Amino acid sequence: MKATEIRELTAEELTAKLGDLKKDLFNLRLQLATNQLDNTNKITEVKRDIARVNTVIREKQLADKA
Repeated sequence: MKATEIRELTAEELTAKLGDLKKDLFNLRLQLATNQLDNTNKITEVKRDIARVNTVIREKQLADKA
């Protein structure tokens, strides 16, 4: 997911997206542990998406305070 797409989301949508990404990461780690995961790069992609969402959430919080 691109950062520009993430910035267009509202605060509620960002929170929901973050929850979904964390669930996806958990499931990917579970698949990795049970040797069912074919594409291990997916874990890195989801981690980066989580970081992007957290960054945008923090940016919006700082913008609200200013």
